[in-house]
Amino acid sequence: MSQVWSKEKAWNWYNNTPWLRGCNFMSSDCANRIDQWQKLGFEERFATADKELELAGSIGFNSIRIILEFIVWDQDHDGFMERFDRYLSMAYKHGIRSMIVFGNDCMTPKDEHYKPLKLGKQNFDWGYHGGRKHSQHSLLKQMGYHIMDEREIAERHYVWVREIMEKYKNDPRVVIWDLYNEAGNSHRDKISIPHVKKFFEIAREVNPDQPITSCVWKGLNYDNELPEVEQFIVENSDIISYHNYSSYEDNIKIIKRLKEYGRPIMNTEWLGRVTNNHLHELFPLFYLEKIACYNWGFVAGLYQTYEPWEGSWQRYELGKGDHLDFTKWFHDLFRPNHRPYDPKEIELIKRFTKLADGEFERQQEGEHV
Repeated sequence: MSQVWSKEKAWNWYNNTPWLRGCNFMSSDCANRIDQWQKLGFEERFATADKELELAGSIGFNSIRIILEFIVWDQDHDGFMERFDRYLSMAYKHGIRSMIVFGNDCMTPKDEHYKPLKLGKQNFDWGYHGGRKHSQHSLLKQMGYHIMDEREIAERHYVWVREIMEKYKNDPRVVIWDLYNEAGNSHRDKISIPHVKKFFEIAREVNPDQPITSCVWKGLNYDNELPEVEQFIVENSDIISYHNYSSYEDNIKIIKRLKEYGRPIMNTEWLGRVTNNHLHELFPLFYLEKIACYNWGFVAGLYQTYEPWEGSWQRYELGKGDHLDFTKWFHDLFRPNHRPYDPKEIELIKRFTKLADGEFERQQEGEHV
């Protein structure tokens, strides 16, 4: 079994990679990730994704973060594998490499509102972040339910992770493996630790060319120690990655704290205008610090991530949301007609991506003189 990359190896990889910037991507005509990966309607959505990723490449994005959907692989294995490979090639055609995400703890409770995920036509609620009225973005108090809580299904998840990593472990279209999204979220806390550890164990056995990471998100909001699952993650990741939707000042404090680990840093989820997490402040900061960054969302659509988190509305109604700005879109960069939400944001992205690429090109030329 391979070990965590040395800091020297991690920095060597990072410094010989262009500054990674992009978004968490799902085409605007997808109601959810089942829509993104299932056979039904895929050709139409693939065509939409092709146009939207061409747009992403045109503004200087060179990477996307995509979250896979286990049940599509589980119920339509061969079809999923073919569609996934086409997705990688289509993005790469536009100069975009993909960060691949497997596990995810952003889940709702198994309560009276719970509906098992199924292939087929996907319903959504208008006016709600993520297209779901009852979602993990509400102020939920019960523990979220994950199908991996069923042991047999968990074992199939492990097969899923191993198969895909084995197939793409040397593939230049894949830039990094993000093994588990927000482990411990939805009040799951320590419940997911065995799954996170198993995913890392599999990844080290596969030993890909690409680095391995998983994000920290909860412990960064406090001055105390990281939760157990996040402590494991930072000790076992080649690259440190984090999520944050709060202010410029908070991000400066977080970056300072994460630098103590001595490894390259990525922010794999950001941009929450409602919560004072703004592109015109953070994108230049990430450029300056050479922190890879993936904002949430791209073209506004059925997933409706331009809407505020439901929890933001609930906080305001409880008298705890005076700091929230509901006059702005939460996420997303482009309107459905592909015009920018804010042209000045896109102009800024283009300026800083051009600067970064010029600097990287001069650096590479200097090393080959």
